Amino acid sequence: MLLFVGGPLDGRVEIRAARHGEPLPTVTHVHLHDGPKVVHRYDLEPLSDGLGVYNLRPPVRRPARDESA
Repeated sequence: MLLFVGGPLDGRVEIRAARHGEPLPTVTHVHLHDGPKVVHRYDLEPLSDGLGVYNLRPPVRRPARDESA
């Protein structure tokens, strides 16, 4: 069982059958709407055998572009 914490998937629970293999270390969620594309990344924190939490990765702060040039 996997729990998502933070962002648009907050509180979502995924029950994963063993036949699907190990869960991915990172899950990317892309939200498309009338505005720009919004991307959230969740990193897996295994808790115990068969249990894990996907925590929302903090946003990357990019330096503002210098428009004066």
